[in-house]
Amino acid sequence: MNIIIPMAGLGKRLRPHTLTTAKPLLPIAGKPIVHRLVEDIADVCPEKIKYIGFIVHPSFGKQVEDDLKAVAKAVGAEGKIYYQEQAMGISHALLFAKELFEGKVIVAFADTLFRADFKLDTARDGTIWVQKVANPAQFGVIKMNEKGEITGLVEKPSTFVSDLAIIGIYFFKEGEKLRTEMQYLLDHDIKEKGEYQFTTALENMRKKGALFVPGQVQEWLDCGNKENMIQTNQRYLEFIKAQKLVSEKATLVNTVVLPPVFIDDSVVIENSVIGPYVSIGSGTRIADSRISNSIIQRNCTLRTAHLTNSLLGNFVNFEGKSADLDLGDYSSI
Repeated sequence: MNIIIPMAGLGKRLRPHTLTTAKPLLPIAGKPIVHRLVEDIADVCPEKIKYIGFIVHPSFGKQVEDDLKAVAKAVGAEGKIYYQEQAMGISHALLFAKELFEGKVIVAFADTLFRADFKLDTARDGTIWVQKVANPAQFGVIKMNEKGEITGLVEKPSTFVSDLAIIGIYFFKEGEKLRTEMQYLLDHDIKEKGEYQFTTALENMRKKGALFVPGQVQEWLDCGNKENMIQTNQRYLEFIKAQKLVSEKATLVNTVVLPPVFIDDSVVIENSVIGPYVSIGSGTRIADSRISNSIIQRNCTLRTAHLTNSLLGNFVNFEGKSADLDLGDYSSI
């Protein structure tokens, strides 16, 4: 089994954080988004993962590539890096990792997290993971027959088709067939809305006899903007609250912790109330503060702060009162 993760986008909706950190490496409950994604896929995958291909922008740099390879190694796989400079659609992006489209393959978008209680059925031709939504007009959705087989994919339907939205994770029993269909689009310059669309390749597979079924997840978590990041951090802390989330290498003096809270190594907190739903990165120092429902990254310094619903980058210095903040790396207020 191979996993391919296209993640070359520059994450403009999460600026200023993505000016210095690739979006999939921003932390959720103490781990990068893409690390959480890979772990979640491994949990529902009944087979060993051999390779994980990360399709990145060349500007991400060596440190990002090393971090991604470490994510793959953590689930027993080998990480491979591929480069996409120009965004021309998902089919175009995935073909940079064409060598991995051999046998069983999972394609997963890097800003999609989920919770599921099923094991992937790898005997199926393909599985498209979906989640029931209240407003399907905002999403791509599937059409199904009475047998539970997918009969079509519709992007942002203007009239009701289905309330099962495609979340951006797909399984294919024969990756070679998907590769062939994506390559056909490029070879014949078949574009929709100026891009080589992934759904076009999937429709062509389906029309040639591939039977796709839905895999419905319990919860679909988005990391596309600051508000969604905060909400996803909250949900993940709920999911993993039974784990030990406060490092023994953290120093807490006259401080109340209201779980669930993640506190990393070398954090120092004095005279403060932390939580619930707070994640604090290594090396951060907090004094005389009240923090809730927030993500604070590495090596920050906070004094007399009263923060909620906030996302702080690395090396942020803040001294103030009540605030709902969105501060990038090396900000000072």
